[in-house]
Amino acid sequence: MSLPNGKELVVAIGGGHGLASSLRSLVLAGACPVGVVSVADDGGSSGRLREEFGMHPPGDVRKCLVALARSESVWTSVFDLRFDSGELAGHSLGNLIIAGLTEVTGDFTKAIKLAQELIGVEGSLLPSAVAPLTLCAKAGEEIIEGQAKVVQTSCIDSVFTIPENPLVPESVLDAIGTAKTIVVGPGSLFTSVLAVLCVPKIKAAVRASLAKKIYVVNLRPQQFETLGFDISDHIRALLRHGFVPDLILADNAYMELGDSRTLCESIDAELVVCSLADEFGGLHDPELLADAFKRLV
Repeated sequence: MSLPNGKELVVAIGGGHGLASSLRSLVLAGACPVGVVSVADDGGSSGRLREEFGMHPPGDVRKCLVALARSESVWTSVFDLRFDSGELAGHSLGNLIIAGLTEVTGDFTKAIKLAQELIGVEGSLLPSAVAPLTLCAKAGEEIIEGQAKVVQTSCIDSVFTIPENPLVPESVLDAIGTAKTIVVGPGSLFTSVLAVLCVPKIKAAVRASLAKKIYVVNLRPQQFETLGFDISDHIRALLRHGFVPDLILADNAYMELGDSRTLCESIDAELVVCSLADEFGGLHDPELLADAFKRLV
């Protein structure tokens, strides 16, 4: 994979706003990242397009494309435009453009590449699987199917996909195998981060990689999905799914540490706690996260 002179390959894994935040901060830090995006979304505009056309959900890709844009432009505004009335109510124009490119090319990966050229981005995006996936969760004796339902579920033990061992693009495995750094998160723990890491081929590639593996913890517990979680609970969930980070990056202003320091020592991982939240405490500040990446990547 060719990169601009002087830039090392950084792979970022996840979905939704969390992966978009990480990608934007990596660009600000001077990296040229490759995003591996979850294809398990089945809610909202993405879910409607997925059901109607049998295509990959485009919403997470659209968010990441805008985050990777070299500069604000008409096209970034177009991709972010959401209709609020009529038959298109709820759809983002960017989702429809990606759907159209997929229909014309017959290939979601080609559609992403064309969309990247249209917007003008730093880095690139790859889908985590060749075909759309159904995310499932185990919560006690119950099995919950579908990301939109999993996000409303508490006390999740683990997640997996249907099919359980899907085909993964070779470009994803190549990127993971040659990356110098792998960034996981931030984002919804089970429905974004682990929705990608639970895919067996990706899990094995990440485990075999010699890259430095960084986990960026969400700023706050989420209603239902991670209700009552502290930072150590996030780490334990990652370990249950076979991902062992080398470094955990967290802001503990809104989430307790728990016994994360002791846990990190037990897996020989470094815990870095610093200010990462924006002024409202709801999102990661891109500049603060970029500064952390500059120091750590």
